[in-house]
Amino acid sequence: MQPPLPAPRPSPDALHDAGWPGEARAALVCSGLLLGTALIVDAGALGLTLPRALGCVALSALLLVVLLPARVSAAPGRLTVQGLWVTRTVRTDRLTAVVWPANTAQGLSLRDEDGTRAEVDLRVLLANPALWLRIEADAHASRERGTLARGTADLARLSSHVHAETARTVLKVSGLG
Repeated sequence: MQPPLPAPRPSPDALHDAGWPGEARAALVCSGLLLGTALIVDAGALGLTLPRALGCVALSALLLVVLLPARVSAAPGRLTVQGLWVTRTVRTDRLTAVVWPANTAQGLSLRDEDGTRAEVDLRVLLANPALWLRIEADAHASRERGTLARGTADLARLSSHVHAETARTVLKVSGLG
């Protein structure tokens, strides 16, 4: 029997959502505060019982699931979106579709040649311009290879939007906007 292969080392070129740790911490704090408050109120008002305590824990866990954001990272040629139960890795150098619906404007959907699909929240791309630049460069490489068949107009529209928002933020931070 062969020994198991070592886990792949993270790429030194990998970029991560810099705001994720803070958002995850805030989700944990909110769900913890809800749990603590619910237990204290329930114990003071009605007397705490096991079924009520389990209900408070379940409600707190549900809030955590709702508030916990997906973790996004990008390495050359790949984008990984890691949710609570599902991790999706899209080959950004082999994209077949980039979809940014005009009516929602909050999520970018990417699909590669293998059929893998991942969605990225637009706020993550706006907060992390380096992530967007990596995705954009790989998407342009896909278009040059001829694999990106659908979404070049959405890609151009999204590129203009992200670059305009980034410029607006830089001007605001520098005191010029």
